[in-house]
Amino acid sequence: MTLENASPFFAWDVSSYLALFLVTAFLIVSLDHLLFNKPVKEGQSNSNKKGFLKLIYFAAFLRFNKSEKYLNRPKIVQWSAEFFPVLLLVFVLRGFVVEPFRIPSNSMMPTLLTGDFILVSKFDYGISIPILNKKIIEFKKPQRGDVIVFRYPNYEKNAKYQGADFIKRVIGVAGDEVIYHEDQLQVNGEKINHTDYANYQGVESGSEMTGFKHKRELLENNPHDILLDPNRHSKGIKVVVPAGHYFVMGDNRARSSDSRFWGFVPEEYIIGRAFGIWMHYDDSLKLNRIGGFD
Repeated sequence: MTLENASPFFAWDVSSYLALFLVTAFLIVSLDHLLFNKPVKEGQSNSNKKGFLKLIYFAAFLRFNKSEKYLNRPKIVQWSAEFFPVLLLVFVLRGFVVEPFRIPSNSMMPTLLTGDFILVSKFDYGISIPILNKKIIEFKKPQRGDVIVFRYPNYEKNAKYQGADFIKRVIGVAGDEVIYHEDQLQVNGEKINHTDYANYQGVESGSEMTGFKHKRELLENNPHDILLDPNRHSKGIKVVVPAGHYFVMGDNRARSSDSRFWGFVPEEYIIGRAFGIWMHYDDSLKLNRIGGFD
């Protein structure tokens, strides 16, 4: 499955609701200024430059100067003006710099555990317009081994997954031939070697993975740990990745819904690169998880 079969990227999420509030608050306070509480005009000598700076200040804080108060205005105007700058900052940070996500499943074990709260860089691959995720400046392409967060393409049009965000590891980029057979990965005819570790000891929600084979997959410059079910091989596949798409897999190969099952990730659906854990809470708070992952 590829882009032409995917559901629309847009979905109502945190960023969408933030944007809706910001637009609504801006309109409320702007109309209040224009119709009921017009600012006092200053002398013509200050006009152009100062007027422009005031407009910039208003766009960020919904007020024309630092001393301006809304105590005599309706509550909806007060709340709009007070919450606007804080939520604008949150929106800009989430949209252009870094966005937090929580790992909801075991599909990326042992790298990421259920309950890990991770950070996702929004600018590693370029600068995109928030909400629409339309890239306006590109820095680089995702590489094999990168862990990415993306909007699930939902080729099957399942309402349950509309607007859902997934996290997986890039295994193949455009033009790559990917073969996964009996838990052995090949990319462009090259067998990807493993380093073996002791069997995995699971914790919390991942305790059922205790006894799984724990290996380090030596994928180019991004080696990473994976888990394999000792009792059966996970789903195999042989594909060539089409232009503008990526083939992704979870590190917990037998417990991951990924490109082997539902198809490729369109480049336009990639939200960013995951790079760090800032908190963990599953059955309990685990401080030793903080700062891990890369």
